[in-house]
Amino acid sequence: MTTLSRDQPLTTRILDLTVAGHLVPTPCLEIGKGPAVLLLPALSSISAREEMRPLARELSADHRCLVPDWPGFGAQARARVPLEPATYHAFLDALLATAPGPYALAIAAGHAAPYLMAAARRHPKAFGRLVLVAPTWRGPLPTAMGPQRAHWFGRIRRAVEMPLVGEALYRINISPPIIGRMMRAHVYAEAAHVTPEVIRAKHRITRQTGGRFGTAAFVTGGLDPVGTREEFLDLFGPDLPPVRVLRPERAPRRSGAEMDALIETGRVEARTVPGALSPHEEFSSEVAAAIRS
Repeated sequence: MTTLSRDQPLTTRILDLTVAGHLVPTPCLEIGKGPAVLLLPALSSISAREEMRPLARELSADHRCLVPDWPGFGAQARARVPLEPATYHAFLDALLATAPGPYALAIAAGHAAPYLMAAARRHPKAFGRLVLVAPTWRGPLPTAMGPQRAHWFGRIRRAVEMPLVGEALYRINISPPIIGRMMRAHVYAEAAHVTPEVIRAKHRITRQTGGRFGTAAFVTGGLDPVGTREEFLDLFGPDLPPVRVLRPERAPRRSGAEMDALIETGRVEARTVPGALSPHEEFSSEVAAAIRS
């Protein structure tokens, strides 16, 4: 696990954004000096801006890093906004209107990747180059179960969103033992890195007020910004900043296949990094080196 440098002071800034007609106070980590970098954490039950802290520290020697939380996620009470792709596109528009950069570099992890690509099309002067870390576009249940069982996804989401029953289902599925098992299976590559301290930190993220709603939307595919691999690949093309994909060596088979399909188009540059689905947390020094190289 990476040892973090403490040379650069880290602060938290609150951006008051209006998204889908809702006021969304957005906490952002800020660290470093130099050309601006935007770092977007993944969208998942255990994701928050804190997951980008190790990588931001690595880059802070020569960059000014901004790391926001997504609406409906993070280690604070969740803003109640419509949990659908349009909200997340609107969030990035609002973020770029309030903190326009321009950004020498934008980094997106996991499910944030297609949202960043779409934002780069809408804001062609906002980013100098793009880095996608273990990019995904399809939620866990659609990935595991396939489109033939799509009729179950809405039912599962509605069940988790129900009062009382939904909260009970959510608590069962985000208990510390289950979080640890999930992280060892596909989030971290090295089981030894899934320490009790890490599991406690991730569990705190899931226990925020309203946490089950973002989880239900993400897991069932409700936050998938595209519906097919072809639509995902169509996000990449001419008239975009240079794109580098960081492909983890031990990405899960199905997610890794989607990353490989993107790399094989020749529309992106690729680097291999250690790790599974969260290499920016687990191997931040190696990821920073792959970004700089």
